Amino acid sequence: MGVMDKLKQLLKGHEEQADRAVDKAGDAVDDRTGGTYAGQVDTAQEKLKDQFGEDDRDPRDRPHP
Repeated sequence: MGVMDKLKQLLKGHEEQADRAVDKAGDAVDDRTGGTYAGQVDTAQEKLKDQFGEDDRDPRDRPHP
């Protein structure tokens, strides 16, 4: 079992809290770096949110790459 699988199990039922934590962490990084890496931070936030909520969403609601 990988790290992401373990995180998903721990966060099951707490998706909203996980989303808020990802946003808060991203904002902290932006503050510390003066927004220098804002684009990369935003991309990372989106990918983490997708990973955490991936199993709970209806497949029709998932974004198509």
